Amino acid sequence: MEISNDGAAAALAPGMRLGIIGAGAMGGALLRGVLGSGVPLDAVWAATKSAASARTVASEFGIATHTSYAELTASSDVLLLAVKPAQLEAALVELVAAGLRADALVISVAAGVSIARIEAALGSGNPVIRAMPNTPSFVGCGMTAISGGSHATKAHLAIAERLFGAVGLCITIEERLLNAVTAISGSGPAYVYLIIEALADAGVRVGLPRDVAMTLVTQTVLGAAVMVQENDRHPAALRDDVTTPAGCTIAALLVMEDGKLRAVLARAVEEARNHLEGASR
Repeated sequence: MEISNDGAAAALAPGMRLGIIGAGAMGGALLRGVLGSGVPLDAVWAATKSAASARTVASEFGIATHTSYAELTASSDVLLLAVKPAQLEAALVELVAAGLRADALVISVAAGVSIARIEAALGSGNPVIRAMPNTPSFVGCGMTAISGGSHATKAHLAIAERLFGAVGLCITIEERLLNAVTAISGSGPAYVYLIIEALADAGVRVGLPRDVAMTLVTQTVLGAAVMVQENDRHPAALRDDVTTPAGCTIAALLVMEDGKLRAVLARAVEEARNHLEGASR
C-alpha cells in the first residue's frame, strides 16, 4: 500500500486537461481541491445534468461547465466520472460516442462498480482507475483509495494520486479490497457522526448546554484522531495514557465494553462490505 498527500503541489501536470463529469457534492469537492492546488481554470471543465446546475458551477468555480461534453472529450487527458453508480453506464456510453481518446485516463468514483465492468463498457484499451473518496474531501481532509485497471500504469496511478491528494490522503490498494475500504472510510464518516451525536447527547444528559457539549465532543474527536495519526503508538497505548487506576475513564470504558461497542462496529463494517459485494454481483 502506498500513501500520497500531494495537496501542496498542483493536482494536474502542466499541459494536461481534466474533465469532471458530475459536479455535484463529491465532484464539486474534488473540483475545489484541484483548482485550489493551482491548476489553471482553462485546464479544467465540468459537466452537469441541467443548465441551471451548470450555471451554478460555472459561477462558483469560474470554469467552463456544460450539460453535454461530446465536443470536449477528445481534447481531454483525464476524465473523472463523479456520477452515481446507476448513471455510470450512460456516462461511459456517451464518452465512447464522443470519441474518447485511447490514451485518455478514465477515473470512476462510483461505489461498487468494478473496473472490469467499466473496461467492458468502454470496449477499448483505455487506462481505468477506480477510486473511493469520502465526504471529508469537502474540507480538504478526505481519504481516498484507488486501484488501477489492466491498462493503468504507475504513471496513471500517480496522476490519480495527485488529483485526490488535493483533497486529503490517497492510498493505492488492490481492487479486491475496495469494498472493504468503502465500508470503512467511505461510509465511516456516518459512523463517526453518530458517535459524535451520541456523545453530545450524553453531555446534555449530565448537564452541559448542547452547544458546549458539541464543541467539547468535536474537538476531542479531532484531537484524538490527530494524536493517532502523528504518534507512532498503538491507539490502546494512547488510551492507557488517559486511563488512570480507579479513575472515571476506566469506569466508562468498562460500560462500553459491556455494551459490546467493538463487536457492533465490526459487524456494521462487515454488513456494509457484504451489501456492496452483493450489489456488485
